[in-house]
Amino acid sequence: MRTAEVSRDTQETKIRVAINLDGTGKQDINTGVPFLDHMLDQIARHGLIDLEVYCDGDTHIDDHHTVEDVGITLGQAFAKAVGDKKGIVRYGHSYVPLDEALSRVVIDFSGRPGLYYHIPFTRALIGRFDVDLFQEFFQGFVNHAAVTLHIDNLKGINSHHQAETVFKAFGRALRMALAEDPRMAGVIPSTKGVL
Repeated sequence: MRTAEVSRDTQETKIRVAINLDGTGKQDINTGVPFLDHMLDQIARHGLIDLEVYCDGDTHIDDHHTVEDVGITLGQAFAKAVGDKKGIVRYGHSYVPLDEALSRVVIDFSGRPGLYYHIPFTRALIGRFDVDLFQEFFQGFVNHAAVTLHIDNLKGINSHHQAETVFKAFGRALRMALAEDPRMAGVIPSTKGVL
């Protein structure tokens, strides 16, 4: 089973993440930031990843620490669950539309953290959620999952649609990259022999 549970406690947040990469998309999420919960739900459902995320954070200050630290802890959980990466496809990509919005996400479980992020949000807030925090979430994730991640919103007018297409595409790209390739069973998918 490709599962992991990670806890991260700081003076700003207390977080527990549990994942099953070979799940069915079941989720139990409560970060204290409702729009983040909605986006994490998209990762679980579209990635077919069972996901539990609990966070008690200093949202009385703002949502920044919670969003960033959830990204960090989720990245740590993915790194632990993936393990040595033997037999995985390694690369994943997805294009996802939602009405007028269209996003592309490409991921490589390369062992090298890199975020290449372009989302021209049409407004700064979705409800009360500051859209700048999405970049903090993904930066935390890539730094700790050690992946290369390209995120591009190609079209969009409605910021909610823009965000949702990104997270749905992220889930589907994860699903593709983490699929087990029967022709690569027991082999690390790299000419270097290590990732």
